[in-house]
Amino acid sequence: MTTTARAALQATIDTIESSYEFMLAYAAQGRDEEQAGAGPSIRRTLLALNAALDAFGTHAAAAGEVAAGEAVAGGDARAAFAGFLEVVRRDVTAARSAIRLVLAVPSIGSQLVDNLNASIHLRAVLTDLFLLDETLKSLARAPGAAAG
Repeated sequence: MTTTARAALQATIDTIESSYEFMLAYAAQGRDEEQAGAGPSIRRTLLALNAALDAFGTHAAAAGEVAAGEAVAGGDARAAFAGFLEVVRRDVTAARSAIRLVLAVPSIGSQLVDNLNASIHLRAVLTDLFLLDETLKSLARAPGAAAG
């Protein structure tokens, strides 16, 4: 996988992870309503997360195509990546729908974010990105892996 493709995917993963961490902290604050201010905003965080999820699907597909060509294990690597990327696409679509539902509310309180955090759809995306990230790292460490 090229350094540029890996960096783009990693930046997207970092945005998703940091957004989720912010959401966990926000949920713990017990706010009944959203507060405007100079600091980080839950609404801006959710908008960034929504955009990152869209980018994740694109970067994951590109990474999967490159990684499938680098795979050294037996079996059809392209079919394996294509199947997994279809799962990622469905999970991202479901998570983005949940995020858009929350963004449609005029004032986002902590309980609403707590429920979003618990959503199986958002957790599925997090698990997907961890699995993809570790798969790509394993391929990079494999004997004969091409340096990007």
